[in-house]
Amino acid sequence: MANTYNVTEFIFLGLSPSQEVQRVCFVIFLLLYMAIVLGNFLIVLTVMTSRSLGSPMYFFLSYLSFVEICYSSTTAPKLISDLLVERKTISWWGCMTQLFFMHFFGGTEMSLLTVMAYDRYVAICKPLNYTTIMNQQVCMVLVAMAWVGGFLHSLAQILLIFQLPFCGPNVIDHYFCDVLPLLELSCSDTFFIGLLIVANGGTLNVISLSVLLTSYVVILLHLRTRSSEGRRKALSTCGSHITVVMLFFVPCVFIYLRPSTTLPADKMVAVFYTVITPLLNPVIYSLRNSEVKKAMKRLWTRMVKLDEK
Repeated sequence: MANTYNVTEFIFLGLSPSQEVQRVCFVIFLLLYMAIVLGNFLIVLTVMTSRSLGSPMYFFLSYLSFVEICYSSTTAPKLISDLLVERKTISWWGCMTQLFFMHFFGGTEMSLLTVMAYDRYVAICKPLNYTTIMNQQVCMVLVAMAWVGGFLHSLAQILLIFQLPFCGPNVIDHYFCDVLPLLELSCSDTFFIGLLIVANGGTLNVISLSVLLTSYVVILLHLRTRSSEGRRKALSTCGSHITVVMLFFVPCVFIYLRPSTTLPADKMVAVFYTVITPLLNPVIYSLRNSEVKKAMKRLWTRMVKLDEK
C-alpha cells in the first residue's frame, strides 16, 4: 500500500545548521566519496586483471568492494549535494527508493562478510580440500545467496514502511531516509511494525554473527595444533576480515538492534558505517595483504607502460 496521505516529500535537517560547517563538510565528504569509489574500484580492477589473485578469497573481496561502492552511493551523493542548498528535500518515492537500496546493499554486504568468514574457515581448517569445496560454482552460488539475502531483507523493510501513513510533520533529523526516523514521523501506532523491523534486522544480524563467531572460534581452536609460523600466517589472512567485520557490525548493531527510537549520536554513527567504513575497507585489505599490494604494483606498472606507448 503506497502512502496516500498529504506528505509528498521529506525535509532533511542534515549534519549541521551552520552554513560554514556545511561548506567544510561538502569538501570533506566529496573527497571521501571520491576516495571510496576510486579505492574500491581499484581493488575490483586489480582482482579482475591479476592471475595471482584467483583464489575465492579475492573473488569475494572484489564483490565486497563493488557492494561498498553501491552502498555508499545510496547516501553520499545526496548528502554532498544537500550541503550546497539551504532546503534539503527528497520526494516520498525518492525516500522509499533510498531506503530500499541502502538496506539491499547493506544486507548484501553483511551476507558477503559472512561468506568470507566461511571461506577462511575452509581455507585454514580444510586446506587439502579447499579448492574442491570452494570451487567456482560454489563461489557463484554463495555470492548469489548474499544478493538474495540482501534483497529479501530490504524487501521486508520497505513493505513494512509502505504500510505507514505520513500526514505531517515531514522533517527528518538525519541526512538520509532510514527506518527509525520514518517510524517517528508516522501518524499511526508504530509499536508492532517497529518490533517487526527490529526483528527483521535482528534476524540477519544474529544469523550473520552466529556464522562469523562459529567460523572464527573453530579456526582459533584448529590453530592450537599449528606451529607459531603457521598460526601467524593463518591469522594474518583473517586479521583484515575481522577488522572489517567489527567496523561494519558494531555500528549496525548500535543502530538497528535496539528499541525503535532515534538518538542524537545516530547521525555520527551513520556517517561511520555509510562513509568511513567503505573508505577503510580498501585501505585495510591493501595495506595488510602483501598479495594485493604486489598485484596493485604490477597493475600500475602495466598502466604506466601503456601510457608511454
